[in-house]
Amino acid sequence: MTAPNLTRRQREIYEFLVENLDSFPHPPTLDELCEALGLSSRGSLHKQLQALIHEGLIEPMNNQRRGVRLAARPDEQGTDDNALPLYGRIAAGQPIEAIANPETINVPPPLRTDNPCYVLEVKGDSMIEEGILDGDWVVIEKRDTARNGEIVVALVDGEEATLKRLEQQPGKVILHPANASMDPMVYLPEQVQIQGVLVGQMRSYH
Repeated sequence: MTAPNLTRRQREIYEFLVENLDSFPHPPTLDELCEALGLSSRGSLHKQLQALIHEGLIEPMNNQRRGVRLAARPDEQGTDDNALPLYGRIAAGQPIEAIANPETINVPPPLRTDNPCYVLEVKGDSMIEEGILDGDWVVIEKRDTARNGEIVVALVDGEEATLKRLEQQPGKVILHPANASMDPMVYLPEQVQIQGVLVGQMRSYH
């Protein structure tokens, strides 16, 4: 919903942006928008866009962000600061594909860090000796590096993700399960991409 005090022209421009911004290969410049809207005056368009910025409908433009971008609408921003993205399931057994999922899940602040985090659902029992059970939710801080001994989300061969304790040695990466019946998995360094480090865990009892 647009602001009630927009002029008809401003509303038309905003509605055009909402409907067409994704069709541009990058955030459009004023000149590109003028051409798309069939306008001859770049200055006039700039004035209309300033009104939309004032209403909080598009983001301010500066030297670093020259293209026109829509501001997040209130209904897209969410009202719960504890919500984190729930990206899907991760293996705690044999690697399975981590499935992207647009849902969110509430995570109390003590179970997360101030850095970007996300949540995955554990599937399997390879980490049971660490108290990480099938069906638990793990909170992962986004990182592409980790220290030996940390429990990480490791993407194997670019397509399968697994939750394991990390050991890095010259020429190899070892992913250790926490289940005495399972063997460590050994890979070449180029086969393993760190996608995050475990910082929290949640469990439901119903």
